[in-house]
Amino acid sequence: MTVAPAANPRKTATIRRLGPVDIAALHAAVLEIPEAVWDAENQSKPNKFEVLDQTRHIVFRFVDSPRDWRGSHDRPLWGAWRALLEPVLAQAVQAYGYGRGVFPRVMLARMPAGGVIHPHIDANPAAKWPHKIHVPITTNPEVVSFFGGQEHRFPVGEAVEVNNLGPHWVRNGGATDRIHLIFEYYDADQPDPDWLAPLLAVGAPR
Repeated sequence: MTVAPAANPRKTATIRRLGPVDIAALHAAVLEIPEAVWDAENQSKPNKFEVLDQTRHIVFRFVDSPRDWRGSHDRPLWGAWRALLEPVLAQAVQAYGYGRGVFPRVMLARMPAGGVIHPHIDANPAAKWPHKIHVPITTNPEVVSFFGGQEHRFPVGEAVEVNNLGPHWVRNGGATDRIHLIFEYYDADQPDPDWLAPLLAVGAPR
């Protein structure tokens, strides 16, 4: 009998506010990114989904397979941005208390004024286990995010875990871009779920 992929019981079912983080240095650097870099990185990004609409991404780390969060790799800009990103990541996840935490996906997401991310769920198995965390870098009062059955307005510099497995969407009704640092995080010491090994065995060479 096949075991259906189930969510990590440690993930939030709604949102979990993790508190403020110091994004001053990262914020300044993000505002200096040339448009040509945004365009080039967006063209080469591995997360190309229609629901993202006009939102552009700079992806620093990404999973090797949509089935397994345990394998991930650095993308070209990680080395140049690592010193700015790692302090923010570490501060954002302090509340979890994991001894061996891993960040399989790390990216910037830039939604233009008037942009939308259409309703969807993060359906791939690699998204079911890690925590999904946002840190707003720039925003405006008209950016509305829907997670856990409610609309939210997330302030700049406050880390928040969101429920990526339920229907969610974002709308930027303001006149300025919304830029978020978005990343995933999991505990390498937490036992793997029962459904993972059978899932990976499907289609494996015999």
